[in-house]
Amino acid sequence: MLRYLRYALLLLALSPELAQAQTSALYFPPITGATWATTAPTSLGWCQPQLDSLIAFAGRKGSKSLLILKDGRMVVEHYYGTYTADSAWYWASAGKSLTATLVGLAQQDGLLNLNDSTSKYLGRWTSATRPQQRQVLIRHQLTMTTGLDDSPPAPCDNESTTPNCLLYLAPPAARWAYHTGAYRTLQDVLVQASGATNMTLYTNQRLGARIGMTGLWADDVFYSKARSMARFGLFMLARGAWNGTQILTDTAYFRRMTTPSQALNRSYGYLWWLNGQSSYRLPGSQINFPGAVIPAAPADMIAALGKNDQKVYVVPSLGLVVVRQGNSAGASRLAASSFDNELWTKIMALFCRPTATAAAAEAAGYLAFPNPATHVLTLRQPAQAATSVRLLDALGREILRQPTAEAGTSVSVAALVPGLYAVQWLDARGRVLMSRKVARQ
Repeated sequence: MLRYLRYALLLLALSPELAQAQTSALYFPPITGATWATTAPTSLGWCQPQLDSLIAFAGRKGSKSLLILKDGRMVVEHYYGTYTADSAWYWASAGKSLTATLVGLAQQDGLLNLNDSTSKYLGRWTSATRPQQRQVLIRHQLTMTTGLDDSPPAPCDNESTTPNCLLYLAPPAARWAYHTGAYRTLQDVLVQASGATNMTLYTNQRLGARIGMTGLWADDVFYSKARSMARFGLFMLARGAWNGTQILTDTAYFRRMTTPSQALNRSYGYLWWLNGQSSYRLPGSQINFPGAVIPAAPADMIAALGKNDQKVYVVPSLGLVVVRQGNSAGASRLAASSFDNELWTKIMALFCRPTATAAAAEAAGYLAFPNPATHVLTLRQPAQAATSVRLLDALGREILRQPTAEAGTSVSVAALVPGLYAVQWLDARGRVLMSRKVARQ
């Protein structure tokens, strides 16, 4: 009995809007002005004490801003100290994810190709031999697999971009290493390929002006207000679209950017961190650690992570975008840190009650029976609604996914540990149409 109670409490904490996730259309704020529609936390089943605890926790951890969007609408917007909605802060390496998106747009426009050698645009940009240097492709820069030395001897460091500091260490694609210097030259590639005067101009013209994101690049680092970070997160939540207009039309690129890009570090896409993978590798390390990079967060989360805990988290299954700016808040200050898990433990504790019942799901035509199930769970949905279903465990990890069948989908649960799970119906784009709690007895 205690075991089932534990599973029930875990699933409640992990199941915001279980039966209505992603069913409402995304809201997009106007391109200009300060108008931004809001959603009351109580309407999402969030408890005020837990919300107060989250906001206070972020403040104690040196945050300057904390924003949470649900389906594009602002639920939390809190600024600390003298920092305001009009203040700007650096993205640090969270800007890598912005750069990856801009590279996708440049390829879409025919300005470059991921299989181009970086030398095509920059000439002599490393100290490797010319044959070695020609092997380094734009794709390798996006995946952190250039093979260049990420720990060059002094006076060089990980962020150095001068040719004398970009030293050959291994063939491209043979080694994953978090190398900021090798990444930063991608910005030079974008400027050269586009013919733009500078990176700020290219960013604002190609993306910023279309989604209302303002900011500037200084010394290869992007600076912006918190709401501009949130706009970028919303753009990613909409899979490269804004208010009905598909901006990043290269859907194949978006998919590759947000899924494992190589086998060496499965938790890394194209300069995006990926949660819910079987293992991960951290900056400065050649060790693979088992499990998800942020265990407390939903498995489908992607994240733009920067030094001193600059964060843009995007969770498609929950329709959430979370932004955090500020000073260092946790151990390991490059990209992922202990703060990520602490913050998401707080966020997932917000959901003190589900906002839709099993009866509401059944009324909408989404059925799961028998419930609880012992051997086989049968799932049905409205005609031509879902194209696939998936099962999540109590930690939000995907443990099964399969196509739906018109007459009903049979899912074997015989091998599962007894407890509570969440079944989700997905559309052709992977968006959650409906979620329900199910039990394995």
